[in-house]
Amino acid sequence: MEHDAFASLAVLQLSSPCRLLPPACCPDKDLVVLVSRLGGRDRLTLWKMQGTKKWDIEVECDESSIESVSALAWSPCGQTIAVSHGFSRVTLHSVQDGRIERSLTIPASSHNPETQHRTTGAWWFPGCRDLPRSTIPDIFKRNEINTGSALSILKVLPLLDPLREEDHKLTATDLFAFQGTQTGAALKSSIPEVIDEWPSLLPDPSVASLCPPILIDKQGKTAKEAQNDVSAEDDNSLLVIGDDNGTLHCFLDGSYYLGPISTLTSTVPTAVFKDPKRPLFLLHPRASASDFLSATLAPLSVDLPLLASHRIRDFARLSSAARELMWYVMRVIEDLREVWFGSGSLTGAREAGPKWTQLLETRLRDQFGHKEPSAILELTGLLVAGLCSEGLSDFLSSSEQMSERALQKWESTVTDALIKLREFSTLRLVPALQRLHIIFEEVRGWSLIPQFALFGFNTKDITHCLSSLKQGIFIANLLAFQARGELRSFKHFLSFLRYEIALAGNSPETRPPPEHDILEVNHYLMSGLKTSQIDRWFTGSAPQFDPGDLSLPQHDTDTNKVLEEALEQAHAALQDSSQTSWQPKVSTADVSHLDKNLWVLVHDLAVRCQRVFAHVSKATARSAIVSGGGGATPFQVEASDTVSSGACQFVRERVVRRNEPGNHLQHLAIYLASEMRPLFCLTRTPYAKCAAGVPLHIDVTVMECFIAGHEPGDVTEVHLCNAEFFDDEILVIVYKVRGTDGPMFAATVHYSTLEYQTQSEGYVNGSARKDMIANVLQRLNEGHLSLKGIPIKRRRQLSACRDGSVSLAVNGRVGRRVVCVLDGDGTTMDILDMEGDEDMEAEDESEMGA
Repeated sequence: MEHDAFASLAVLQLSSPCRLLPPACCPDKDLVVLVSRLGGRDRLTLWKMQGTKKWDIEVECDESSIESVSALAWSPCGQTIAVSHGFSRVTLHSVQDGRIERSLTIPASSHNPETQHRTTGAWWFPGCRDLPRSTIPDIFKRNEINTGSALSILKVLPLLDPLREEDHKLTATDLFAFQGTQTGAALKSSIPEVIDEWPSLLPDPSVASLCPPILIDKQGKTAKEAQNDVSAEDDNSLLVIGDDNGTLHCFLDGSYYLGPISTLTSTVPTAVFKDPKRPLFLLHPRASASDFLSATLAPLSVDLPLLASHRIRDFARLSSAARELMWYVMRVIEDLREVWFGSGSLTGAREAGPKWTQLLETRLRDQFGHKEPSAILELTGLLVAGLCSEGLSDFLSSSEQMSERALQKWESTVTDALIKLREFSTLRLVPALQRLHIIFEEVRGWSLIPQFALFGFNTKDITHCLSSLKQGIFIANLLAFQARGELRSFKHFLSFLRYEIALAGNSPETRPPPEHDILEVNHYLMSGLKTSQIDRWFTGSAPQFDPGDLSLPQHDTDTNKVLEEALEQAHAALQDSSQTSWQPKVSTADVSHLDKNLWVLVHDLAVRCQRVFAHVSKATARSAIVSGGGGATPFQVEASDTVSSGACQFVRERVVRRNEPGNHLQHLAIYLASEMRPLFCLTRTPYAKCAAGVPLHIDVTVMECFIAGHEPGDVTEVHLCNAEFFDDEILVIVYKVRGTDGPMFAATVHYSTLEYQTQSEGYVNGSARKDMIANVLQRLNEGHLSLKGIPIKRRRQLSACRDGSVSLAVNGRVGRRVVCVLDGDGTTMDILDMEGDEDMEAEDESEMGA
């Protein structure tokens, strides 16, 4: 046995007690995550293995939330950390600065929405790259977009202009703290609940034919550059969250929610394993998180047949594009409403006219004795008959509001707002709604195909969404038309005011010629100065009319006869030119009385569209096939005199993948801390064969907790503090000599080369691991199994941990090979390099000293 075999990378002295979760080590980087609690809230701290802190953030999003971190998982590319909170929330943090990239919400159960279940585990599995799509090679690099589909149409459309984004608010910490070491709260954006709960892949505005926002972050990168950093390793990956009710919640690409999969109620899923070649999960439910041996002996299999093809991902991309477009439409409407009505920090253009008339009426009442002054009446008399009262003349000639500077400010405010209403409606709102209509036309096509019956499309909701989109397009065009007309009238009104101001200050002989149109000015006085028709686009009830009933004249005949009559009139006009000298009056539909609240329409549309996509996204969970052998059925484990509930201190699991499909091996490490004879039991089971119903047999090796010395009879009894599978060959254990207060040692055991004894199916009875251990102990007492010591190959004394419990996290990937050991107080952590040794460490220290 080698002593001091591993090199020490660092010893961290932590300022506050921390927790070290088993998956804390980054799989492909020298990084480790610690969880601490300060001020009633959990914090994440990312450390480099060399002992320097990278960042430290608060993980809570909701100010009223006090949930604690229950599990975490690393994305396959190692760029994102998924953090599972107490109940229904998962946050995904960037490994660069800890900011929240996405916040995932686990919906409440439809059967019992008031009951919340605590999340107990998180796993992030890489995806399959060889999903069958077509026998025709992708010569033109369409990026998995089918020709003729909605996404292919959106791809060739011009990109819509980006919207105004919220600026990053700098704090004193950002300005004065050392870069890379500052402590702060995780950054988050304010997104409406309907958009936040919309199932979506990673945001990609270009798929929805939207121009990505151009922002500069703290590192000086634009949003486009940051998006290019996303690795392709996360494509088709699955983030799985388990709760204490036996439910698995799956997210495609760590973002697109696939629905809840119920396994066994009132159980905790442990050690979820995914087959690398197909969408199949194997797991072992157990009665509670603390009762390790209550887990099922045979695995429960969860098959997701819909994920075996590309259909779910294709629909997920449709849902993602629809979400981007709907969020774009909602922000456009919000901008238009804000520029017209104003907000807390911005005065709306709508307020300028009523404020001006109120000032005029106040002067007429206070200074000239008008009991019920009417600004509209005064201005109409001046416009039509040239009658100017003394009060109005005084207001035009001496009021501060009639100065050229005030008029220019009024003009710029209203003109900019009306131009924005016109341009945004024409160039942004209408095209975005048209793109949404294209997507829903394809969704309706999917709903009519029998092969997609498992998706569970609601055709009524889809039809309603298409109808609402038509209404939105029609009303948005009306808004642009109304803004264009009101802008024209407003310019004539200001020209009228300037004309009268100049007239009030000059003699009648020098009267300038008028440049305004009396009808346009009168129109603005009646429907623009105090009350505007544009208000109806943001107030009132939701539209209830059909645009088709307004755009076409009403006829009792069918469409073919109407077309024939129109052609006959056209031919007659060509033959007799006199018929074109005077056109007959064509009646137009009056839409001024109709409800045109685009704000309510868009929000109702968002809710209904989200409901369509959210229901279809859960088709994967609804079609899941949950099955298992007799050992994976609901169980009630009776108390056993041989194995008490408190005897098992920990159970560690690992599935070793073999090259042959479906021929994996499951390894268990079980520590039974009995006062009389503590035992360390290792088992090996054919995994996939067990799930397929093949008779179960288990290979077992049982070790007493002692270490043999160099001399015969030289035995040291030890107490195991923790253990973890390092890779497919090595098991890392942390132990101390029994009956002492330390020191502690980290050691390795080559579990793959140990001699196992096979227990055939005749000796494996019961449905839980507790039954298996009871059978093993019974055969051990009968002398059918041999005992041996723990064969330690290499070890090193820990400098930080001496007594008590310890937490262990390992990274056995080639090129990393790191073990982190946190003491029971959570204030000191040893970081060991399992490939280095003491001599290499001494050489490094001497080189640094030189």
